[in-house]
Amino acid sequence: MKWRDWLENWGMTSLKIKLGVLETEWKPQDPDRNAAWEMYVELLTRITTQPLPEESGDDVTALTSVYQIFPITRQVLRSQGRGAMEFAKLAVVILNQKVRPFTSKWHRIKEEGKLAEHHTEFRRELAALQAVLLIYTQMLGDMAGVEEDLTSLEE
Repeated sequence: MKWRDWLENWGMTSLKIKLGVLETEWKPQDPDRNAAWEMYVELLTRITTQPLPEESGDDVTALTSVYQIFPITRQVLRSQGRGAMEFAKLAVVILNQKVRPFTSKWHRIKEEGKLAEHHTEFRRELAALQAVLLIYTQMLGDMAGVEEDLTSLEE
């Protein structure tokens, strides 16, 4: 299977990836599977994939949890090394194209002390990001070889 086919299978064709990469074989190795499992667990247990009802939770804490995906991903990439190239290709693109625009926008607003003023907009954009990160988490589960999708474990 080629990268293009794998991304199409997950409905993630909006990711901007060089044609050369899209035409290469998608062949995760053990370090990819290990890295994917580590990130799968992290994302399953964060606000990144869990609903946050309008009347509960804290926006600053939610933003911090989303931001923490960056250092966690870096650590996973370092610990699994160059053998996790398939994981790295996906993780870097998701961070740069999906997570970074969200965190950079909302971090600035938080630093200006105006996050509370934008609560509804923040939650709407968080929900949109969560939908993308849920698919990313499922993709990681696929890469890790998870037999039972834990993203749909709860009602």
